[in-house]
Formats: sequence, structure tokens, C-alpha cells
Amino acid sequence: MKITWLGHSAFRIETAKAKILIDPFFTGNPSFRDETRKDATAGLTHILLTHGHGDHVGDTIAIAKETGATVVANADLASWLGTKGVSALEMGNTGGTIHLSGFSTTFVNALHSSAQITEDGVSHALGNANGLVLHFEDEPTLYHMGDTDIFSDMALINELHQPEIGLVPIGDRFTMGGAVAALACQRYFKFGTVIPCHYGSFPIVDQTPETFLVAMDSASTKIETPAIGAGLSL
Repeated sequence: MKITWLGHSAFRIETAKAKILIDPFFTGNPSFRDETRKDATAGLTHILLTHGHGDHVGDTIAIAKETGATVVANADLASWLGTKGVSALEMGNTGGTIHLSGFSTTFVNALHSSAQITEDGVSHALGNANGLVLHFEDEPTLYHMGDTDIFSDMALINELHQPEIGLVPIGDRFTMGGAVAALACQRYFKFGTVIPCHYGSFPIVDQTPETFLVAMDSASTKIETPAIGAGLSL
């Protein structure tokens, strides 16, 4: 498995059978490197969305139309994307699992909101926020937490899915801060590898992973902080 962090909460996951983008926020993302866009979308098979905020839906509509990739999202968000011309859609909701070519994705809980504000200033709800657990045929199980705070039912997510790789938001203000994210990882999970995200983008979120790294210092979990656009093989 090759994992590439694309800034904020955007990741590319590559396996022998699938090329996946999660939360592809490129345009307007201060930490995204434009020169990596071609590589990020090359051979794309799926786009997975944790929730409906603009910094997670990002460039989904344009990329889906350009590549023909199947978009996986909660039912409300998927229906909305359908009105925007996205044709290849797989919709689900919290607790459900969708089986795809080479992997499955399960929608799990996240403590966050999910909406888009239209030009008239009206906020339109786009389902519940989720985390996504990806089970692969021959690769480690991966859990993208989405945007969330810590919650005790993370213990159930670990019991049900036993994820080995965690993509964990740490930037504070809109998600857990680094110290709380470290507590979540250590109390509720047995990750072999954690990649922190949702930091270093907008000025109002933490700019470095330092708080998280300090709080995880005594843990046996391997922490990876790859450069944006640099692939990591696991």
C-alpha cells in the first residue's frame, strides 16, 4: 500500500486493485502543491468523502467528471453530488459497508457537522459526518477518522475493525487538538502506524504536529509525518 498525504485531510491510497482519493480538497487548500495534482488523480478508481464541508468535498465534482471515478459518500451528500452532474455514485450511511473492487468501506461515527452554504447564505445539511474504515483484500486495514473529537465509542470501532493504520485529525479548533488526538490513539486503538492530518493548512489550525508528537512520545505506535505529495509505502 502506498499512502500520499496531499495536505489538510486529503490522501491518495494506492493498492494493486484500487487508486483512491479521500477528501480531495485541492483548489483553495493553502498546503496543496498544484504540481502534484496530475499524480494525485492518475488512474483514479474511487473518491471517498467523510462529510460535506467544502474543505473535504473539495474538487470532487471536477475530478469525478474528469476521471470517471466512483464517488462514495453518505446518502445525502451523494444525492447532492448527483444534482451537480456526478454520475458514478455509491451511497451509504453510518454503520453501513459498501463492497467495491479490491476493498470495502464502512461508515463509522464522527463528532462533527456536515453542510454547504449556498450563495444566498442558506446552510444546507448534507448528512452526518463520518469516519471511514477501509478493509483491503491483501493490505492493512485503514481508518480515516474524518473531522472529529474524541468519543468513547472509538473503542467499538477498534473492536469491530481493528484498524492498523490511522489517519488522525490533530489541528484543533474544528477537530481534536494534538493532545486529545494522542489520547484517542492510545486509549482506544492499537494502530501500527498513525499519520496526523488536518493541520498546517489554514492559519487558525495548528501549523505543526508537535503537540501530537509530544503527547505520543511514549507510545509504541509509529508516527509518520510525510511531506505533502510524498508517497509512503506501508
